[in-house]
Formats: sequence, structure tokens, C-alpha cells
Amino acid sequence: MKSRIRENLDFTRGNIYKSLVLFAIPIMLGELLQNLYQSTDSVILGNFVGEHALAAVSVCTTLTNLLVGFCNGISVGSTVVVSKAFGSGDRKRLTDCVNYTYSFSILIGIGLSIIGLVLSPLLVRISNVNEEISPFALTYLRIYICGLLFSIVYNNSAGILRGMGDMRTPFGILIISCSLNIIMDIVFCTVLNMGIAGVALATVIAQFISVGCSYFVLHKKMGFKCIAIRQTLESGMPIIREAMDVGVAAGIQGSIISFSNLFVWRYINRFSTAAVAGIGIGQRIDKFVSLPTNAYGTAVTTFAGQNLGAGNRARIREGIKDSLILSLATTVVLGIIMYPSASFIARLFNRNQEVIDTAVLMNHIMMPLYFLIAMRHIMIGVLRAHKRNRLSTFLTLAGMVGVRQIYLAVVMNIKSDIVYVIWGYPVGWFFAFLFVAIYYFGCRKKMFKEKTADLQ
Repeated sequence: MKSRIRENLDFTRGNIYKSLVLFAIPIMLGELLQNLYQSTDSVILGNFVGEHALAAVSVCTTLTNLLVGFCNGISVGSTVVVSKAFGSGDRKRLTDCVNYTYSFSILIGIGLSIIGLVLSPLLVRISNVNEEISPFALTYLRIYICGLLFSIVYNNSAGILRGMGDMRTPFGILIISCSLNIIMDIVFCTVLNMGIAGVALATVIAQFISVGCSYFVLHKKMGFKCIAIRQTLESGMPIIREAMDVGVAAGIQGSIISFSNLFVWRYINRFSTAAVAGIGIGQRIDKFVSLPTNAYGTAVTTFAGQNLGAGNRARIREGIKDSLILSLATTVVLGIIMYPSASFIARLFNRNQEVIDTAVLMNHIMMPLYFLIAMRHIMIGVLRAHKRNRLSTFLTLAGMVGVRQIYLAVVMNIKSDIVYVIWGYPVGWFFAFLFVAIYYFGCRKKMFKEKTADLQ
């Protein structure tokens, strides 16, 4: 097993820039593929079904992110514990980490799928979806949540592989599942006329296939079956608690921010269906530009985790600087390309001028401020690796949720205009960055003086 494990990317040696780029590129390409097939959903619905279905999927993206954001956070915990075990060279602990975190993701997936199905009507009502959109949204949400288990298990599998420095495998699996998803979208919507239900069903089938592929790879790489529910419940709790210490905080952050966005959608849904659809398109474009911020944030978490396991703190400091430079540079380049292209891209989704104008307005307001997200992701990535994620999570929520909701409550009572809702996003970014930066620089010296044993 050792030779197979060491084929993965080792952050404890070699050129830092090269290692970070090699790690981040597959993440960016993987997220690009996911965004492309999600955007394909919207393109097909916007052109072949109508604005109501397009608006419904836009609303449901926030609703599904409420649950998916939590499971993605859990996968961050798996990445951290696996990366430390990998960096330390302890094969027994690495085996246990993989075994227990994979099995636990199955249990989490079953639980969240049940909760999601029960809460679907409530989530739709909370977001104040109007009567024209509500039936479409509820149909999509219920079908999507039926496949939530597969999404959770796959994301956790990808987190395990990333912790061992393997980014090629998750990317390859995404190529397969995304390609199948797009093909099924086209067939289900344009040939079988299944509408929004067909788009949701295509996503569930693609996620199921991705789970099968990822399990096959993990089984082959590790040399044992990764499903051990009984052993996990009996003896895996110390490792699960370590993963949850990071993962739950990250998951709660993702979920609560999505929960906050439900209340943002309550303001958005006051406006026309075309405006709602335009915001949805703007969010699709937004995801493409923010790709590097997520990728390098994940990269620096794994980088710091492996080097903590190896006891190499000087290398961590160098990696933080390099990852910040790479994240900012990539984000700026993407913004320069996408800013003038916003109108052209919006027209691919729908021809309604109000839809297009709203999408362009949103992106032109947000794109110049992505550097705030880039810097915050790097700081949070480092804090997570050092197990200082709880307060950073609270501070992120204070900015992204608390300040944003106060801003919207005050401003929208003064004047109800979609532009003020859009400005709520960068307002939240700024205060989340400010709060996290104060905390990060306040404890930076102490972090780098801690003993490795204190972090394990």
C-alpha cells in the first residue's frame, strides 16, 4: 500500500508554487465542470421550459446548498485528518482515518436525506417563493434530496483523496459524471419532455455514478473495503470527533450562510420572476469567477495539514504567502475576462432583457470585490489546519449572516430596489474578511509556535 499512497502529491517537499498549482488546478477544473453542468441545467430550462422553471432552479440552488454546504464541510474535516496522517507517514492511522470517515459519511448522508425530505416544503415557504414558481421548486427539491446521500458520500471520498494529495482522481470522476449529467439533461428535457423533474433526476443519477467510481478507486488505492459501519461506531469515534471538530464548524458555516441566503431570497422574491431568474444567472457566473478562491483555500488547508504532521512550520509560512499570491492573481485574471462578457453569457440562459440586465448588474457589482473572498479563504484554510476553526467560523457568520441581514433589513425598508439586495453580498464579504483577518493576525504568532503534538 505504501508505494500506491506515495504516488500522491506530497506537500512536505519540493517546489511550493508547483505543488499548490498542481493541487489547485484539478479542484478548479472539477468545480468548473460542476458549474458547467449546473449551468447547463439552467440553460436548458431557460430556453426549453421557461423563466418559471429557471427561477425555480435558482431558488433551489440556495435551498440545496443548505444541506450540501454542511456535507462539504464534513469533507473538509476528512481532508484535515487524512492529510495529517499522510504527512506523518503513519500507515495504520491513515488506514483508520480513511475507513472511519468514509463509513461515517454514509451515516450522515442517510440522516440528512431524511431530514431534507421532511423539511422540503418548509424550506420552500421560508424562501417566500411565489405561487408561479413554488410547484417547480418543490418538485426539483424533493427529487434532488433523494440523491443527497450520493452527493455527501462522493464529496467525502474526494476529501479523503485530497488529503492524500490525489486531485486527479476526483477530477476524472467529475468528468465522467458531469458529461453524463449534461447528456441526460438534454435527453430528459428535450426528448422525453420531463421538464424540471428530468433535470433533477439527471443530477441524482450522475451523483450515484460518481459514488460508484470513487469507491472503486479508494478500494483499489487502499487495498481494503472502506465500508465498516460497525467498526466505526465501536472504535472510530476518536478519529470521527477529530474530523468533526473541523468539519462540523465548516459545515455549519456553509449551512448557516445558505440559511441566511434563504432570507436574502425572501427579499429577491419580492421582485418579478424575470428578476429572480436574473439573480440566478448572476450566481452561476459568480461561481466561475470565484473558483480559485475555493481551490487555493482547500490547497492551503491540505498543505498546512501535511506539514503540521511533518513538523515543518517554516514551510507552512512560505506556503501561505505563495497560495495568497496565486489565489489573488488567478481571481483578478478571471474577473478581467468575465466582466465584459457578462451580458453575452447571460443571453445564453435566456433572451428576456430584464433577466439579462439583472444578471449583468449583479456581476458588475460583485466582480471587483472578489479579492476579499480570496484572502478570507486562505486565512480560514490555515486556521482550519491549526484547529482554530470554531471562532473563525463564528466570525465569518457574523459578517456573512449577521451584518448582511441587518443591512438588508435597514436598507430595504428605506427603498425596495434589487440593486440594494445585490450589494448585500459584498457587504457581507467585507465584514467577514475584516473579522477573520483581525482574529488571524491576532493569533498568527502563537499558531506557529505551537508544538505539533498539540494539534493532533
